[in-house]
Amino acid sequence: WGIPLGNCVHRIRVRGDFLTGQNSMPRRKQLEGLGFVWDANEHAFMRVFRALKHFRKLEKEKARGTAREYRILRVPSTFVVPSGEDSGWPEDLWDLQLGAKCSAIRQKQLYVKNNPERRRALEELGFQWSGNATLGWLEVIHAAAIYSRLHGRNLDVPARFVVPAPSYASADKINGFTSSELSQYPDEEEWPWPEHLWGLSLGQRLKDIRLNGAYLKGDSASSRRAQLDALGFNWTPKRGRKKRVCT
Repeated sequence: WGIPLGNCVHRIRVRGDFLTGQNSMPRRKQLEGLGFVWDANEHAFMRVFRALKHFRKLEKEKARGTAREYRILRVPSTFVVPSGEDSGWPEDLWDLQLGAKCSAIRQKQLYVKNNPERRRALEELGFQWSGNATLGWLEVIHAAAIYSRLHGRNLDVPARFVVPAPSYASADKINGFTSSELSQYPDEEEWPWPEHLWGLSLGQRLKDIRLNGAYLKGDSASSRRAQLDALGFNWTPKRGRKKRVCT
């Protein structure tokens, strides 16, 4: 009792205490047999990295069979790895505050400062250095720009509009596009909507902008409003059935 174990472990890692002389190798093997972690920072990073890989795997499985392919690794900032045998997660990752770790990686360079190999490994998983709110806005404004171009610089998007994938082009009318408009793009390579936008609920996103000011808070609010205005965004669209005029 009372042994400062944490301090002893730190000195073993940093100074090699107790690991000199003829007993060095046997003692190292003893520690490794106990699962001793020689590089605590590397161990912590690999735990987060493995959690991100598992998160990506689960999200890709959810996206399978839908129009939208999962490419960007977007972890909610409040996400905590669920625990329990039915959670679908490895036990050693349970209760990891993965969302908070991702925020710290972006904002404080946690684990990746002066370590380009780790940065590349995260990027290969689809990790984005911009926050989720910024990513969401970039998707919306990209899709809005395409819609505006296709409609003569008029951004009056129905609330139910979802960015279509080319496989839907056989329908008579798709989300406000007529078959004649879609016939301009007979090949998937000429399809005006990039794959990472397929399935995006653009109409609902723009409705949220009108009603709730989504994406229009903070220092970027005025510049984002200007972007929407330049695309012909309709801030006060007329909706609903036309009233009959009694004669």
